[in-house]
Amino acid sequence: MRLATYNIEWFANLFDRNDRLIVDDSWSGRHDVTKAQQVEAIAKVLTAIDADAVLVVEAPNTGKRQNTVRALQAFAEVFDLRTSQAIMGFPNDTHQELALLYDPNVLSVRHDPRAADDAPRFDAEFRIDLDVDATQDVVQFSKPPMELAVQTKAGFEFRLIGAHLKSKAPHGAGSRDEAIRISIANRRKQLAQAIWLSRRVANHVAKGDPVVLLGDLNDGPGLDEFEHLFGRSSVEIVLQAGLFDPHAVTAHGPCAGSVPSTARFARPENGTFLEALLDYITSSADLQSRRPVWRIWHPFRDADCHAKPELREALLTASDHFPVTLDFEL
Repeated sequence: MRLATYNIEWFANLFDRNDRLIVDDSWSGRHDVTKAQQVEAIAKVLTAIDADAVLVVEAPNTGKRQNTVRALQAFAEVFDLRTSQAIMGFPNDTHQELALLYDPNVLSVRHDPRAADDAPRFDAEFRIDLDVDATQDVVQFSKPPMELAVQTKAGFEFRLIGAHLKSKAPHGAGSRDEAIRISIANRRKQLAQAIWLSRRVANHVAKGDPVVLLGDLNDGPGLDEFEHLFGRSSVEIVLQAGLFDPHAVTAHGPCAGSVPSTARFARPENGTFLEALLDYITSSADLQSRRPVWRIWHPFRDADCHAKPELREALLTASDHFPVTLDFEL
């Protein structure tokens, strides 16, 4: 079984208002990349990773006329992907949906949001005292995580939670002081969302449900100067619910070594690139006995990707993030 998470930058821009794929020489949302080039690159990457299920982060939009599932299934049909079926959870208003492309010959999948006393459904409100002032703050997800019940054809069942946590960038700041306030507020909100996620996971683990939580957690070492202000990162909070990801352990552990990278962002001001670990596939202990193997499909750090020029270029063209896969035996 192979699961993947893949943040596909500006995927929504590749579809018209009727969810028809746009394959032409007009510019995509990516710098100096046409829509035709990005479409082809995405298809090459999805074909290469050959996953049984792919969490698509920043999937095409669902709105008054557009439909995420219809767009993704049309994309899969055009390129004859075996992940021919799509499913999503709660839609949002950011034009960046969460959806799962999966192979219906391998998996059956249904949206199955759950709630508990200490952790409501992801489309609800979460109340928590974020700043120890004896007043509860109300937290909501701008992109509600997707909670799925998954069953393999052999009958193995597990829970899959796809997430895209809030960015910490101080958008809209008019001064340095305002940027600091926004950054701290965003960091607090992100940590609250991580606590919400961890409680949902902990509830499943307590019931003996195998859990995979994957997606873009928008958190990794060295991203901003506020990461040490609250003592824990959102990734560490999620892991403490009983989950494991070797890349997260390497980056966030007490003896962190060389930090893996799942994303690469250009810095035009000095002609360099910022690399960051943002994307994770975390799994509960139930899956640790199934010989799990994690892989980041990085075009320069993964030897096999680097050795294949066509795949290497496709990874660089398709998105500013790279896929992460988890293989385990069933």
